[in-house]
Amino acid sequence: MAKNTSIEWTESTWNPITGCNKVSEGCFNCYAERLAFRLKAMGHKKYKNGFRLTLHPETLEEPLKWKKPQIIFVCSMSDIFHKDVPDDFIIKIFETMNKANWHIFQVLTKRADRIPQIMNKVKWTDNIWLGVTVENEKNMWRIDYLVNSPAKVKFLSLEPLLGDLPNLDLTGIDWVIVGGESGPGARPMKKEWVINIRDKCKEYNVPFFFKQWGGVNKKKTGRLLDGRTYDEMPKAINVFKTSNELPLFE
Repeated sequence: MAKNTSIEWTESTWNPITGCNKVSEGCFNCYAERLAFRLKAMGHKKYKNGFRLTLHPETLEEPLKWKKPQIIFVCSMSDIFHKDVPDDFIIKIFETMNKANWHIFQVLTKRADRIPQIMNKVKWTDNIWLGVTVENEKNMWRIDYLVNSPAKVKFLSLEPLLGDLPNLDLTGIDWVIVGGESGPGARPMKKEWVINIRDKCKEYNVPFFFKQWGGVNKKKTGRLLDGRTYDEMPKAINVFKTSNELPLFE
């Protein structure tokens, strides 16, 4: 079975790649790094290398075995476009996503400058969503690479949100996720930053998903924004659910 996850905006995770390295401010308190070392200490074979980049070819076809249609976060413990991941391996990941067309795959990267290098080498079926992380105004350059990609659904993960984004342009964006940093050393997120993004989503008619306030104890701070939760999803999700309402496997 797919690995269930507590990440609010997805259903399962698939990690044919694990491990990464820090490339920008949002990486400083990386949850995946903490989790990888915890799993290594527990004796989990997949994380014997800790958080060093590691390919797992034996897992490449896992989603083909998962009969129930689901939304899958790809490489939640790494970055598919890391410079040390060979093109051929990325192509194989895409081939699996192309074949497993009863699933939605969410690909999220901070290494948006590699998108144009790979985008014409793979097939972008409609079930592959592409997103970039933008934690502050300094890294808004990633959005241009996303918007110019062939992905059917393009989304932003503004998490951990570390600053205001007054110049955020949502033209060509299908979904926005916002969240504060959590865990040890979590940096604070200001409410006005979140409100500004929520209002910008309303202006552009873009679904808005508020993941968490974060902090050292994210369960205590919760997910409420002005007394309500925001769990909006891209319109494409409705098409997916309708087309997959009947079992695809006997």
